[in-house]
Amino acid sequence: MHGTVSIYGFLAVGGMLAVTPGPNMVYVMSRSIAQGRTAGLISLAGVMLGYLFYMFSAAFGITALFLSVPYAASVLGAVGAAYLFYLAWQAVKPGGRSPLEVRDLPRERPRRLLAMGATTSLLNPKLAMIFLSLLPQFIDYQDGSVFRQSLMLGSLLIVAFASVNGLVAICSGSMATFLSRRPGFLLAQRWMMGIVLIALGAHMTVDALRLAGVA
Repeated sequence: MHGTVSIYGFLAVGGMLAVTPGPNMVYVMSRSIAQGRTAGLISLAGVMLGYLFYMFSAAFGITALFLSVPYAASVLGAVGAAYLFYLAWQAVKPGGRSPLEVRDLPRERPRRLLAMGATTSLLNPKLAMIFLSLLPQFIDYQDGSVFRQSLMLGSLLIVAFASVNGLVAICSGSMATFLSRRPGFLLAQRWMMGIVLIALGAHMTVDALRLAGVA
């Protein structure tokens, strides 16, 4: 790796990505609110399995091989962007609900919570793009094992995501109770989340078009 400054730069970028709302965070948040902190943390454990899969895939080059297929990267980006636009619409549409809004969800067994968390994470195309595009920029190919560096950087990224989502799982219930008495805050939160998701979706759309050679 390219020195301490690069590590700090990597952690700064990883931290910004970690606090960005996404399907994984919404899932953990919803489960924590509906079924309690333990369910949220179990769901988070499933989500982390997806992160580990993508980290090892990137380290072994499997993700790179998949994304080397013509137009695979642009298709992944387009699907991810469409999903973000869908989430944005769900947040801002008339009658839409905030992920912080208390709701009744069917109670699930721990094994199912784990499996659902892993599935949500694995079907998030943003993860493949993060591990493929971010890690290589901070690897020193002249200094030691690329595989070892990939695992180290990937582990730091996973710790950042786990820390943020763990905090979400622990605090969502209290935050939801607080906001349930303040509908104006819930409405503002929905629109803020919708705007962020639209911006992310637009960015992913531009990236997909660029990868396809259109933009």
